[in-house]
Amino acid sequence: MTRLLVTGSDGFVGRWLVREALRQGWDVTAAIGPGGALPGTWLTAVESPQVETISADITAEADRVRLAAVDADAVVHLAAVSSGAAARRDPEGAMRVNAIATTYLLEALGAVGRKPRFLFVSTGEVYGAGHTSPISEDAALAPISPYAASKFAAEPAVFGMAEVSGLAAVVARPFPHSGPGQSTAFVLPAFAARLREAKRLGQPSVSVGNLDVVRDFLDVRDVVRAYLLLLSHGVPGECYNVASGVGHHLGDCFRRLAAMAGVDAAPVEDASLVRPADIPVLIGDAAKLRAATGWQPAIDFEQTLQDLLDAQAH
Repeated sequence: MTRLLVTGSDGFVGRWLVREALRQGWDVTAAIGPGGALPGTWLTAVESPQVETISADITAEADRVRLAAVDADAVVHLAAVSSGAAARRDPEGAMRVNAIATTYLLEALGAVGRKPRFLFVSTGEVYGAGHTSPISEDAALAPISPYAASKFAAEPAVFGMAEVSGLAAVVARPFPHSGPGQSTAFVLPAFAARLREAKRLGQPSVSVGNLDVVRDFLDVRDVVRAYLLLLSHGVPGECYNVASGVGHHLGDCFRRLAAMAGVDAAPVEDASLVRPADIPVLIGDAAKLRAATGWQPAIDFEQTLQDLLDAQAH
């Protein structure tokens, strides 16, 4: 396989996936959503000319047909409502993009007779709450948020439509991931931005949501390596957790970022930042992924925190 189509390529994960795919020698077609940033604005002058670009709204039938016509050996489907807050504001919209449009995209691929390897990116949040140790893929699925519910609905639809269309589909269930360039709509970059602002203004406190949760944070650069490995080594019809197996208490993450930023500011809970349905502990078991691909996280969590802090300084 040499030709890769990446939907949602202008998003946080998509940008890192395109960079890594180019580094590995893939011929990349980057699908950009409505109003998205063109690769020339986020790739280097050397990388940008290597990427073909297509603008497409996956909720529009004509655009899905155009995507299906791309000559690709593999597809990583990242185009999605990826923010839990955005999905809570518009649950119907999240379901329309994350589940329904994904199903129709597979239908469009089947209609033109293309049979690329198809990687659908779901989420570790489909397992829901009630877990205190690393979760394996055979655990029951019990989503408790609109975002997780939209991905939960998409998974069987992806497998069903892929079977009908004759495509080889694999599902990745990534656990939380971060890194340089992530939006402040997500928790770690939000901490970093508020801490930097507190330092600039000399503020004694920083507003936060619920800090008493544990998350399995990965670096986005490790996550995209896993996705590309799954294209080559994942078994069609199977789901794979992408996780480190290590939990990080969110309060500790805040303190570590504060120390790195040189800020002596206390976290103060703001009710508006507390998620209405939060999972107390979310840690993944990636033994299945490791067995299939040999993947291991390569970037230390401290490096992830430092890199996202440094990226906000520029």
